[in-house]
Formats: sequence, structure tokens, C-alpha cells
Amino acid sequence: MRPPDPRAPMTELVPDPLADGGIAGFGAEFRALNASAEAVTAAYLARIEVLDRRLGCFETVMADSALAQARAMDRLYAAGTDLGPLMGVPVAIKDIVAVDGAPTTAGSNVAVDDLIGPEGSFVRALKQAGCVILGKTRTPEFANGGGRFAISSVRPTPWNPWDAKTQRVPGGSSSGSAVAVAAGLCAFAVGSDTGASVRAPAALCGVFGLKTTVGLWPLDGVFPLSRSLDTLGILTAIAADAGVVLGAIHGSPPLDVASPRGLRLGLPEPSFFFEGLDPRVRSRTDAALDALRGAGVELVPVAWPEVPQVAKHMSGVVAAEFMAGMGRERFEAVRKQMDPYVAAGLAAGLETRAVDYVNAIRGYHAYSRAAAERMAGVDAFVTPTVAIVAPAVACFEDRDFYDRHSSIGMRNTRPASFAGLCATSSPVQGPEPGLPVGLQVIAPGFAEARAIAIAGTIEKAVGPPSRPELGPFVEGAGYRE
Repeated sequence: MRPPDPRAPMTELVPDPLADGGIAGFGAEFRALNASAEAVTAAYLARIEVLDRRLGCFETVMADSALAQARAMDRLYAAGTDLGPLMGVPVAIKDIVAVDGAPTTAGSNVAVDDLIGPEGSFVRALKQAGCVILGKTRTPEFANGGGRFAISSVRPTPWNPWDAKTQRVPGGSSSGSAVAVAAGLCAFAVGSDTGASVRAPAALCGVFGLKTTVGLWPLDGVFPLSRSLDTLGILTAIAADAGVVLGAIHGSPPLDVASPRGLRLGLPEPSFFFEGLDPRVRSRTDAALDALRGAGVELVPVAWPEVPQVAKHMSGVVAAEFMAGMGRERFEAVRKQMDPYVAAGLAAGLETRAVDYVNAIRGYHAYSRAAAERMAGVDAFVTPTVAIVAPAVACFEDRDFYDRHSSIGMRNTRPASFAGLCATSSPVQGPEPGLPVGLQVIAPGFAEARAIAIAGTIEKAVGPPSRPELGPFVEGAGYRE
């Protein structure tokens, strides 16, 4: 296979090279010398050239360095060195994470390089595993995009690929990463999740998302929104791909659930997670739960009465810790350069008293202990990820709409974050047409492999997710995917 030249004008969309076999399939073909890292990288760069003109999910495309890395992986393997399951696998990285050779904007016009620092441990681990870095994906300012689902006045909002006629929100703040995976512009993408930022865009863009436990992956070289709650995460097409990534980074094989008949999943009560659901979310959630029951999974009600306490403390922790990093004087000096919604939300940190912050952190630890106790006796909790499907971007021009929906994007995801748990979001629309819906799995801290395995069971029960129709995004060209 001769790789396409990503620098040449493209008029056709080449196929997603990992659409059928995923990361594991590529690995097998790579080792059988039926696929090369260069060809796969060039294919993704060609797809980016065609599709990202409208999708706008990349802040920076690193075409030359990506092709150089890919060729190096091919030569290294030919010389007898195998770096493992991610060797030659192309990845996109959220633009709050430093990568050598590319600027890190954190979605802002405010220079924050000093707060981010140089390329950190996690990116170095990806490179040591043989990953090829395609570029940096867009994020709303300072990864603070939950309230408006990633709409930003500072950077263009990536276009959710599930609707070519109406621009719909992709979810925030790992919006660019989710769109890149949904459109088949990378093998997987790196995001971050403080309260929703991997899981919400995964749900609204119809991909799989993993929010890791605080402390699992290092945060040096990552913009600090809230160091008590910030986590790195990954977005993939399917759960199995996330299992490969997790296993490769930690040097262990992915976990599998041999039979769903041994699984016991909790449905948290009170009905906080299931209130006010869009009828489409309700329908597909119910269908997914019925499919799990039919496969032999035991679903049991579990009390989690502490959940309403999350909103009381979490926003205060995030705003205070952001302000501690940014500094009062610096924030005041640059505030007018910031997105007004982001600035208004983070400005609460200016008024946070020390006693209030300490009480919020104490609440965090108490809530975490209570959540661990509530999870005893079940393998994980399962809930809808986001209560609504992706709204149109234009809806947020209406202040009343914003006021009604500004918290709903993180309502179901925040409890896991504030409890120190890991979580996933799986697409559950199956092969049906329509906007994506996500189902969230919440597992104990550092049980990421278990959460991914349970998500794989959900995929088997519900069926493989559908993919967006990308033909309408190819302007003036023959479409042959």
C-alpha cells in the first residue's frame, strides 16, 4: 500500500484504516508486515485534510513529525525491536497537554506555558510505547467547557459529526478529541476529565471514553484546572481499544469478562441519575439495561444518598484551585481576554474563603469514603452518562436555554469525579440511526481494567455502535468510504 501524500490537496476520503480491526487488528497486521505505521499515519493525515476543514477538531496538525515518527517505527520493527501493542499507532492529544514541537494553548489566547511546563511523563510514555502523535485537538478555554458543552468564543467549536446540517455541540471539554475519534481521524485520542470532560463528549459523539482515577497517570505537562480532581483519559472507538491502551501503558494484558452472568451492577438511588432524561436517552438507556438483563447481568438498586452533596462542594474546589494556580492579579489582568462564561465561572475562586475550601476538601474525602462503602457488593454502578442528546450550538445563544442546561452536562458525571472513582461512557444507540446516547459505568478507584471489561460486556449486549455518515462533510468530492 502506497501511503497518500497528506500535503497534496485531497478530494476523496480514504477509508479509516482501523475501522474494522481496531488497535489490536492493526497490531496483528503490522507484525505480519501487512500494514505499516507510515501508511496508516498518512491515511489519517489524509482524512484530517479532507474532514477537518469543517469539523475543526484539530488545533495543530503535526504532519511532518508524525510521518517521521511513523517511518522510524517501521524501521525499528524491521530491525527487530518491538515496542508493544501501541507501536506505530497514531494518536491525537488534547491541547492542554504539552507535546514537544507544538504550542499548547489550553484553548486560550492567554499565555499559560509556565503553568503547563515542558512535555510530561504521560506523553513520554506514549512515545516510548511507539505511538505516533498526529497533532493537538481543540478544547474550550482552560478545559472548562461543561456549562456550554464546549462552545467557546475564543476558539471555534468542533462540529459534532453526527449532524452535517445543524452544528451540534460535541460536549466538553475534550471536544476535539471526541470528534477526532468519532470521525475516524486517529486510532485513539487523549483527553482530560475533571468533572465530565471525557465522558460527556464521548456520550454526545458516540464513542467510548475512559476517565481514570486521580493519580493513575501523572499530570506534569498538563494544564492545571483542579489538581485534586484532574485526570487524564482516553477516547476510542470501542472499549477493546481502550483496554489495549491501558494494558500497554501499564504493561498488562486487557481484562476480559468471561461471562456477563457473574456481573452485579448497581442502579444508584435516589433517582438523581435518571431524572429529567430526554425521551431518546430514556429509551436507549432502558433498552441497554434490558439487553444486559437478557444477557444475564444482575441489576440491583443501590442507595447513594450522598450524591446531591456534590454540587455543593465541587465547583468551589475547581474554581479555588484554578485561581491558586493562575493567581488573582494575573487573572484580573487577562480576564477580558477570556471567554466571558469561563471567566465568570472561574471568578468564583476569587471569593472562596480558606475555611470554605478546607470544608469542601473535607467533604470530598467524606464523600469518597461513603461512595466506596456504597459500592460494596456490586462490581460497578451503571447510569446514563448525559441526560440529553447533543443540542444545536445555536440553542446556547438563548440565555434561558443556557440557564436551564448549563449544569446538565455534568450532573451524572460529577459524582464519580468527586468520589475519586474511575468511570467510562459507552455508546448504546447500537445500529439505530439518530443522535448518540452514552451509558456510564462507575467503578472503584484504580479499577479501570474492570470498568473497561464491563463496558465491553455492554457493547456485546447492545451491539456495535453505529458510525456517523461522513459523506456530507466532504465538500465537492467523490465519497468512497
